[in-house]
Amino acid sequence: MKPKTRQIKTVFVEFAEFAALATLAAIIAALCAAVIAYPANAAASDDEAWEALLRRYAPPAAADMPDEAAVISDDEAVRRGDWSGLARKYENEYAAEETPGLSTEVLADWWNTFSDDTLGDLIAEALKNNRDLRAARAKVLEARAVLGISKSATLPQLDSAASWANSESSENSTGRGAGAEITSLGLDASWEIDIFGGKKFAAEAAEADLESSHAALHSAWVTLSSETALNYLSLRTLQERLRIANLNLRLQEETLSMISSKYDAGLVDTLALNQAKYTVESTRASIPTLKSNIEAVMNALAILSGRTPGSLESSLASPRPLPKPDAVLVGIPADAVRQRPDIRAAERALSAQISRKKSAERDKYPRFYLAGSIGLETLSGSSLFSGDSFGFSFGPRITLPIFHGGAIRKNIEVQSAREEQLLASYEGVVLRAVAEVRDALSANHQEAERNKSLRAAISAARLAYETAADRYKNGLTDFSNVISAESALLSLEDQLAVSEGQIASGLVKVFKALGGGWAPLTEGSGTSGLSPIYTDSY
Repeated sequence: MKPKTRQIKTVFVEFAEFAALATLAAIIAALCAAVIAYPANAAASDDEAWEALLRRYAPPAAADMPDEAAVISDDEAVRRGDWSGLARKYENEYAAEETPGLSTEVLADWWNTFSDDTLGDLIAEALKNNRDLRAARAKVLEARAVLGISKSATLPQLDSAASWANSESSENSTGRGAGAEITSLGLDASWEIDIFGGKKFAAEAAEADLESSHAALHSAWVTLSSETALNYLSLRTLQERLRIANLNLRLQEETLSMISSKYDAGLVDTLALNQAKYTVESTRASIPTLKSNIEAVMNALAILSGRTPGSLESSLASPRPLPKPDAVLVGIPADAVRQRPDIRAAERALSAQISRKKSAERDKYPRFYLAGSIGLETLSGSSLFSGDSFGFSFGPRITLPIFHGGAIRKNIEVQSAREEQLLASYEGVVLRAVAEVRDALSANHQEAERNKSLRAAISAARLAYETAADRYKNGLTDFSNVISAESALLSLEDQLAVSEGQIASGLVKVFKALGGGWAPLTEGSGTSGLSPIYTDSY
C-alpha cells in the first residue's frame, strides 16, 4: 500500500473513532440530563396526577369570593365529581322536602322497600342469568388479563432456543465445496430496565381500566335492577288497568242490555241504544292493546332474567296488587356522592388516559436493556455436550431516540387529545347525573300531587255518574248525560291506575339516579342469598 493511501486510511480510522467517542459522550450526557430531570417530571402517584389535572383545568376563582377554600365554582365541583352537592346546591321548587328515612343502607337493596317477593326473585334471577351482565363480567376478566400483561412487561424475559443447520457453499464462490453442520442449544434472557417509568405508567393505565370495568359492571347492574323493577311495576299497572277495563265492560254490557230491553219496549229511541253500544265497543277495543302490552312486558322481564320469553307466564300471569314502598323515601343521602358507578367508570377511564399520556412522554427518554445468553454450540458433528461446546454472552444496551419523523411527539399529542375527550365525557356524565337526580325527585313529587287530584276527581265523577243514572231512571235527563259521566269516570280510573304505577316507578328512578342497588355486588351483602359478582376493591 502506498504511504499516502496508508496515511489517508489512518486519518479516516481516527476520525471514525473520534465520532464514535463523541456519540457515546452525547448519549451519556443526555442520559445524565434525563436522570436529573426525571424526578421533577414524574408524578408520585396516579392520585397526584388527578389532582394536578383538576388544578390545570379549574377556572380562576372570582375576586369577590369571601373564602376561596370554602367556596368552589360549579365547574370545579363537576370536575371533582360532586354530583350530590350540585344536585342540592340550587333549590328545586318542584320536588318534595327530603325525608330522613333514605340512607345508603336503604339504597343498597332498595327493592326490599317494596316488600314484594316476586320482585325480589326476578331481580335475583336477573343478577345470575342476564346476558348483558354476563358480558360485563367478561369485560372485567379481560381488563384483569390486560393488567397482567402490562405488569409482565416490567419483568425479565427468558426464552429457550435450539437449532440445527447443515450448509454447503458453492465451489464458484469458495473454490471448493465447503460444508458445515451447526447445532446449538441454550437460553436467551433480556430485560428492559424501566428507569423512567414508561412501563410503570402503562401498568397503571391498565389498572385504572380494570377499575373502570368494575364500575361499568356495577353500572350495568344498577341499570338492570332498575329496568327489571320498572318492567315489573309496568306489568302490575297494566294488569290493574285490564281489571278496571273488564269491570267497566261488564257494567256497560249490563247497561246496554237494559237499554236494549227498553228499546224493544219502545221506551227509548235509537240514539240511546247506539250510545250504549259505542260505549261498550269503545271499552272493549281498549282491552286487546292492554293484553298485548302485558305480553310484551312479560317477555321483556324474561329476557332481563335470562330466560326464554314465555317461560314466566305461569308465575306472572295472575294479577297482583301494585307493590308500594313501606315508607315515603325522598332525598339525597349525604354519603351517596361515590355511589354513581357511571361517574366512577368515567373518572377511572380518564385516570387511565392520564397514565397513557405519561407513558407516551417517556418514549422521549433513553431505554436501558440487559441481555445475555448461555448455551451449547458445536460445529460439524462434534459432541454438543462436551465442555468445549459451552459459551455465553452478556452485556448492556442503551437506545436513545434521535429521529423518528415526529412520531413520538405526535403520539403525545394524540394521548393529550384523548385526555381532553375523556375529561369532557367525564364532566358530561357528572352533569347528567345531577339532572337525573333533580328530574327524578321533581317527577316523583309532582306525580304524587297529580295522584291526589285524580282521587278527588274520581270521587266527584262517581257522584256525577250516580246522579246522572238516577235522574235518567226517573226520566229527568237523557242518556247522553249518563254516557258522558260514565266515560269520564272510566277515564279517570284508568289514569289513577297509571298514576299509581308512575309513583312506584318514579321512586325506582330516584333509586337508580342515586346509584342504588350495589348490595348483591359486594361480599357478605346478605341479600336474599345472592352471590357477589366480584369482591375486588376499587
